[in-house]
Amino acid sequence: MRILFIGDIVGKLGREQLENYLPKMKATYKPTLTIVNGENAAHGKGITEKIYKDILRMGADFMTMGNHTYGQREIYDFIGQANRMVRPANFPDEAPGIGMRIIKVNDKDVAIINLQGRSFMTAIDCPFKKVDELIEEASKITPYIFVDFHAETTSEKNAMGWYLNGRVSAVVGTHTHIQTSDERVLSHGTAYITDVGMTGYYDGILGIKKDEVIERFITSLPQRHNVPDEGRKVLSGVIIDLKQDGTAKKIQRVLINDDHPFE
Repeated sequence: MRILFIGDIVGKLGREQLENYLPKMKATYKPTLTIVNGENAAHGKGITEKIYKDILRMGADFMTMGNHTYGQREIYDFIGQANRMVRPANFPDEAPGIGMRIIKVNDKDVAIINLQGRSFMTAIDCPFKKVDELIEEASKITPYIFVDFHAETTSEKNAMGWYLNGRVSAVVGTHTHIQTSDERVLSHGTAYITDVGMTGYYDGILGIKKDEVIERFITSLPQRHNVPDEGRKVLSGVIIDLKQDGTAKKIQRVLINDDHPFE
């Protein structure tokens, strides 16, 4: 099984980059399953039902989310019916949506889990304890378990990778929007990367207009973050090859921008 995962889609430019390159990537890499993180897809914060459907139409099979899951009010109206989406599983039980889905891919079941970190982020339930519960449930059905860990610090992401080493097929980090070069298969067969990176505006800071972010650092005053609608773009992702027993054989980074054209 081959999984293509594409990191945080940010705003209009991220969606354009996905639409431009996802068909080409699928033709080249021939993934069995394509997953994207969509928590920044609507103007950099949250997602709408139209954008959710558009991303699926572009060729994504499934979507993970993160701390901006509820950034657009209308998600409350459709997340219950969005059967190709998961939000962080360690959100409170009262939060709409669910954190794990087991989907059928050809003749195989695949469990997709979304978690959110707690270091420098909102205080929510423990992702480590929550993932234990979900793995116990999923492993009764399938050896293919994919985890998107949406977290801020490299240490917490590293800890999750090693904690789940040999228990899941892959742990991919999202949220910080900067692709890391530490992709590897851990000692007991779990594919890991600290952060997949983002898909969106290339010449900003984390997909946002850079002047506003710099001004905030200089003045320590709040700034409105604007996501550009035009400019150069980047796409970040990983390709993960899995064996029949659910362990990983290989993980490979994908980066597409002006400096790294798609070939």
